[in-house]
Amino acid sequence: MIYYSWFDTAVTRMLYEREVLNLHGDGPIGLCVRSACDYFAPVEFPQTVHARVRLGRIGFKSLTYEVGLFLEGRDEPVAGGHFVHVFVDRQTRQPVELPSLARQRLADLAV
Repeated sequence: MIYYSWFDTAVTRMLYEREVLNLHGDGPIGLCVRSACDYFAPVEFPQTVHARVRLGRIGFKSLTYEVGLFLEGRDEPVAGGHFVHVFVDRQTRQPVELPSLARQRLADLAV
């Protein structure tokens, strides 16, 4: 379960840093509708995990993130996965189109 937490933290931080997600604003939010993880190697305390995020798909109302988890000094991931965010209105939870500015701010992460 901790791997999914790392995925979520990496994606949320990336969205926040790129000003796609305003944690306390009124814009749309992403709800996870699908996720998966493949485990390749164990992680043990106190190892440091680094996450790398890219976008497998940029849709009009959804994003598919691909996340790799890496240990310091290793080129091979210890885990890889994906999850899909559908963007919805904060109050109604109805799907909404991802703003074009947000799509522009993420375009360089597309595979």
